[in-house]
Amino acid sequence: MNKDIKDIDLVILGGGPAGLTAGIYASRAKLNMIILENSILGGQVRNSYTIENYPGFKNVEGSKLADIMQEQAEELGAVIDEFDPVEDVRIDGEYKLVETESYIYKAKSLIIATGASPRKLPIPNEGKFAGKGIHYCAVCDGAMYEGKVIAVVGGGNSALEEAIFLTRFAEKVYLIRRYDYFRGEKSLLDQVEKNEKIEILYNEDLVNVEGTNFVEKAIIKNTLTGEEKSIDIDGVFGYIGTEPKTDMFGKFINLTKNGYIITDENMNTNIPGVYAAGDVREKLYRQITTAVADGTIAALEAEKFIISK
Repeated sequence: MNKDIKDIDLVILGGGPAGLTAGIYASRAKLNMIILENSILGGQVRNSYTIENYPGFKNVEGSKLADIMQEQAEELGAVIDEFDPVEDVRIDGEYKLVETESYIYKAKSLIIATGASPRKLPIPNEGKFAGKGIHYCAVCDGAMYEGKVIAVVGGGNSALEEAIFLTRFAEKVYLIRRYDYFRGEKSLLDQVEKNEKIEILYNEDLVNVEGTNFVEKAIIKNTLTGEEKSIDIDGVFGYIGTEPKTDMFGKFINLTKNGYIITDENMNTNIPGVYAAGDVREKLYRQITTAVADGTIAALEAEKFIISK
């Protein structure tokens, strides 16, 4: 069908911290803009039960912080649409074309803040037990494991934080780590080590899960000796990193071998007027604060680009 074409200054793809922050700055600059979000506003922040390292909040629920960001953006005039999925982009011309289910946006500039999604556990039965004992969001699915035994796989802040959170429900939490150290913050590791419900399994790798209709066992392999054994569990939560949502941009934008968008320090991609911000871009640290900083810079750069045209 023929779709209406909407001329616009700026399209922001993604409504996580980077996208919402970009929306706040773009709205303050009085740009004609829209934030398009194909999933849930707030991004992965909504999957965090407690956030203790965001300035201005000693302790805040992820969903609450996401709500505050959204409210602030909308109060400043940001237009947000989370019900019109993006189907295609053509962004190598003078105007950046973003086609949704309903419209074609003809934008002077584009900010890509599509974020990243949890990396799936690389085990044979992942597909069989996805949603049937294999999960990637403790806030979403943790409550179903009241009084149960579960495993958490990973070595960063997310694995540590969610292992702690899951002890609210589970009788026991195995924290499976393939090395003899964690990459996460020392303060989180201290909390984990003091929690009587958590047992850390160092130098162990999850190689599979087994069960009839739902997960019943985890098969782990010692990374030093090669010895395999099984432990009885009711579910497993994976926190082994993320994968960027960049599938539709690869034919236009320079990506790393892992699919992250390559930018300079001012969020510029290889295409003039196209910027990337947040977890979708290649960088060392992926925190809420760094995503917010990226969104700020991207919006300021986009404003400068638009004014120059």
